[in-house]
This record gives sequence, structure tokens and C-alpha cells, in this order.
Amino acid sequence: MSNTSGKKKRIGILTSGGDCPGLNAVIRGVVKCGQQLGYETIGFHRGYEGLVDPVQFITLDDRTTSGILVRGGTILGSTNHGRFVAIKDESTRVELPRDLLNSVSRTVEQLNLEAIVCVGGDGSLAVAQQFHEHGIPVVGVPKTIDNDLSCTVFSFGFDSAVTCATDALDRLHTTAASHERIMVLEVMGRHTGWIALHCGIAGGADAILLPEIPWSFEKVSEKILTRREQGKLFTTVVVAEGAALPDGQFVARERRAEDRQIRLGGVGNVVSAELQSRLKIETRCVVLGHLQRGGTPTAFDRFLATQFGVHAVRLVAAGQFGQMICYQAPAISDVSIADAIGQLNKVDRFCSAIQAARGLGVSFGDDVLSEEAFGLPHAKIPPSINVPVVMPELVNAPYLPTSLVF
Repeated sequence: MSNTSGKKKRIGILTSGGDCPGLNAVIRGVVKCGQQLGYETIGFHRGYEGLVDPVQFITLDDRTTSGILVRGGTILGSTNHGRFVAIKDESTRVELPRDLLNSVSRTVEQLNLEAIVCVGGDGSLAVAQQFHEHGIPVVGVPKTIDNDLSCTVFSFGFDSAVTCATDALDRLHTTAASHERIMVLEVMGRHTGWIALHCGIAGGADAILLPEIPWSFEKVSEKILTRREQGKLFTTVVVAEGAALPDGQFVARERRAEDRQIRLGGVGNVVSAELQSRLKIETRCVVLGHLQRGGTPTAFDRFLATQFGVHAVRLVAAGQFGQMICYQAPAISDVSIADAIGQLNKVDRFCSAIQAARGLGVSFGDDVLSEEAFGLPHAKIPPSINVPVVMPELVNAPYLPTSLVF
């Protein structure tokens, strides 16, 4: 959208979906870079909801953004439900009403916006893509602790979540060793296992259960018993909230009508109860939940989020809309939003991190040939090939409500 009215150039920004550390750093980056290029920045409250009746926004400047670099959450507020729901589950998208899109277009025109910088995850950027297709100028910034957006190596918020989970695992080690217990740590990640994998390796977990790798209680129990035979009388297990049980069921709290998405959670308690029942060893579960979303962003997340914000303004100035910022180490680049939301970024079961963990003796609760584990030249399946995991489709899979488990 070109500015031909003589009015001051403006950029809008909003933060949508679940909060995470680093959102304020993006806002600050957009504001400061915008000032350098002659833009005024306005921030919309409560994500996309602030764009339409009633329109809610504030002017963002040095005063309103002072000191926010180190703050978690978002000064603009956010929401992951309401009128702007464009994703139902892992594979189903929802078309926004045309009247709603027209209302957004009117807001953009009335406020003289060059573009809207939309900061969000997979669902939020699915909304941004529909904006783009409707002719609304947008730039996307990837935000998710789950690290499940394609086309970017990392999204900000992920490192902070992993740091939180690793700290928790460090603390659980000492109490597990003191009482000779099995400690199960459930972490977030929805349908991907990035947080579980990274914190499991960094925190020295003995077993890691991921959505991408089918597992069994027998194999996890085998790992625990082997450790005990070696004189290691405690075990730490990290499980991703979206890891399906061996029978294919996903453990979920509920399906919320307003956002139409499953609220995963509770699989850690199921794993804990089953291991104690099988092995007769005292087992405890800790569910980190929203602790992983809160608090001060790590230095890496501040660094990454700031660069994302600056690059977003550069794209606006260049008139390159419908793009999402991405981190292609070591450079910051951009790709089309459509490419980024086409499919989830899942853990490759033969990636280097999985191989490293197996090389350390970490169990993923599955059966794997030794040569596959280390990616040796004579491996039957080369580690460079992304082999699909056979798992039930989320939309058809049975969900096991937490209330029915306990």
C-alpha cells in the first residue's frame, strides 16, 4: 500500500496466539527500526481482535516501549480464540468470513497503514495468509515455543522454553537420585517434540518420548531396568505433551469450542502411573505447563526476536508483503507465509540430534538397529532421508480425556 495522502507513514503490529518470551523484543525492534525509516507504529490490542469492532490500538514510541526488551509476555496482549480462527487442527484450515476481512481492510485504510506486522504461530499466520490473499498488506513474524513452523530453523520463544524445561530437569535429577525414583517431566510442544528433544539432551534425560517416534512401555521399562542393573537406581523421563500412547491415543484435557483445538496435556501422568504399575518403583510426574511460556526471554531469543522485528520493517519499506521472516542460520531471511504454514516442522527421527542422543544411550522407547542410531555409512536407512513416521492422522485419532484417565 503506497502512501499518497501526505499523512505520516504508519505500520501496525499485533501479537496473536499463545504468549511467549521475546514478543516485546519484536515490538521494540519494529518501533525502533520504523523510527529510523520515518514510520509511526501503532499496536493493536488482543491480537487480531483489536483490528475490528471495536478497534483497539495504542501508539508505540520510545516512551511506551521503554524497558520492554527484557520483559516476557506482550504489552499488547494476545488471544488464541475469538473471531479470527483459521486453523481447526493439524490438517484442517478454516476460511474467515469475507465480511470480517472487509472490516480489516477498512481499518487498514482508515488508519493509513502501510502494512500490518502479524506476530504469531501456525494458526495466527494462517490468518495472515488469508489477509494477504484478500489484498491486505501483511508481513509475518514466526512466534512459537513449539518451534513447529516450517522454513525457519528456530522461532523465538523456543530457546526460553527449552531453558526453563532444562532447569526443571536439572532439579528433578537431584530429587530423583535422593529417593531412587523415576521422575517423568511433561513438556509442551503440541504435535512436535522439539522442546522435549532439546531439553532432554541438555538435561541428561534417560528416556525421551516424542510425537514423531512410536514408542512402547516395554522399551521404556527395559531402559529403566537396565539402569538399575548398572547400579543407577533413578531414571528421568521427558515426554512431549503430544506424544501418542502406544495404542495411538492422544491424551487431552478437552476440546474447546471457542478455538476448536484440542488442549493436549496429561500424557505424563499416564506414563508415570503405568511405569509405577509395571515396575513397582515409586514414580512422580511434573507437568511444566505455562511455566515454559513465562518469564524473561533468554539472550538468544531477544537477539533473534529483535532481528525479526527489524527485518519485518525492511520488508514493509520494500513493499514485499505476504512474507514471513525466517532464521536460516546464520542469516535472517524471509519466505512466503504460504510456504511456512504448509506443514508442521517435525523432528526428523534420523536427524543428528536423535543420533547424538542414541549415541549417549538415551532411549526413545522404540526398537532401532545400532547402525541406524549412529548414522554409520553402512546404515540400512541413510540419516539424510526423511522417513515418514506411520502415525494416525490427528483429525481421526481417538483422544483420551484426562478426566477419564485418573
